[in-house]
Amino acid sequence: MSRPPFSMRARLLWLLLAAVVLAAIAQAIVAYSTAHVQANGIFDYHMQQMAMSLRSGVAASAPASEGDIAEAGRRTDFVVQVWTSDGLLKYQSSNVTQLPERSELGFSDVNSDGVSYRVFSLRSPSQVVQVAQDMRARDAMARTLAWRTMTPILAMAPLLMLIVWGVVSTSLAPVARVRQQLATRQPDELDEVSEDGLPEEVRPLIHELNLLFGRVRQSFEAQNRFVADAAHELRSPLAALRLQLTSLERADDPASRRQATTRLSAGIERATRLVEQLLAMARQQALSARGAPASEFHLLEVVRGAIIDAAAAARARRIDLGLSRSDDVLVTGSPDAIRTLVGNLIDNAVKYTPEGGSVDAEVRVDGARGVLSVEDSGPGIPESERERVLDRFHRLAGDETVGSGLGLAIVKAIADAHGAALTLARSERLGGLRVVVTFPANEQRPPP
Repeated sequence: MSRPPFSMRARLLWLLLAAVVLAAIAQAIVAYSTAHVQANGIFDYHMQQMAMSLRSGVAASAPASEGDIAEAGRRTDFVVQVWTSDGLLKYQSSNVTQLPERSELGFSDVNSDGVSYRVFSLRSPSQVVQVAQDMRARDAMARTLAWRTMTPILAMAPLLMLIVWGVVSTSLAPVARVRQQLATRQPDELDEVSEDGLPEEVRPLIHELNLLFGRVRQSFEAQNRFVADAAHELRSPLAALRLQLTSLERADDPASRRQATTRLSAGIERATRLVEQLLAMARQQALSARGAPASEFHLLEVVRGAIIDAAAAARARRIDLGLSRSDDVLVTGSPDAIRTLVGNLIDNAVKYTPEGGSVDAEVRVDGARGVLSVEDSGPGIPESERERVLDRFHRLAGDETVGSGLGLAIVKAIADAHGAALTLARSERLGGLRVVVTFPANEQRPPP
């Protein structure tokens, strides 16, 4: 099941913006908690310092009027009480709230009349000093301080989100530029895409795309050359067939008609052979371009099948066709393509070997490699021409044999597609041509 398409830009933006929001929230929570703790610490410190400043003693307070009590209750968040060592209230900063004497020294929490207080008690030789603060006022001031600390963080989050949006958009701009270049191209425009300004993560992709464009361009050029060469090569046999057909129409006696018919039949056979070779070459190019599925097969079985197919033509010319060595070798590749390769080698050997000659095929193991060789007792190929005969439609000067000049070109294309090495040399044993195809073997077994 294929994954639905997605936008890399949108995904990056959502992930980064979500990360910014989560980080801002986490930082705000930490800042709020830290500020709240620090504010409580500051208030506790102030209470402690206030108590210590009253430790030396205070005068007894006079009774306050109702107006003073109300005003004091509105203006102060602290309540100070001083008790004598006998437990008598000596001083009280406000008559609005009266806290019980605390025998517990230091900080403690007290609830009086439904209101929570933070109390600090300090004992001296003659008195006990208590300083209390309403927790509601303390919490309100702590929250104010915490929010002031947290506000810049929350204000920075949208700015960071804008920065992230700008950075992502700017970073992906080269990718959008490449997409625009590809979108406006014509089907026959296979020039390389510029890699300038691309990020390192995208550059390998564009590099591989340029390599693909290069292979497609080479394939198109080879196809155009092939079509041009095929049209050129087909022109001659078709013209010859037209002339032979005209001769057959003009023949007015049985002998002339038989001769014209024989020539016409030979021309048709030559044209048929040329078309078959052209189709084989086109099929091999298509397989090489798209990568034919590979499988393991026995090379010896393919060679034996090709020898059986060519046996009738060899007997007709009294040629000794056989298999001189038969090691069992497993090869990975396209069985059909290798069958075409072996068939072309044996057909060429039989065709160019004089009547009564010999053609030997050999399958052997050479270390970690499998080797296929076909040699004959024919005229061979001069050393200066051995590279050129691998080109399409190239024929030796003075060659009267019916052919298209595609056999060895097809062999070369198949060998290259399978990573095999193709070598043309003189046969030391038979005196003619020796063609050797060497490619890695998957497995070597003893001869049957």
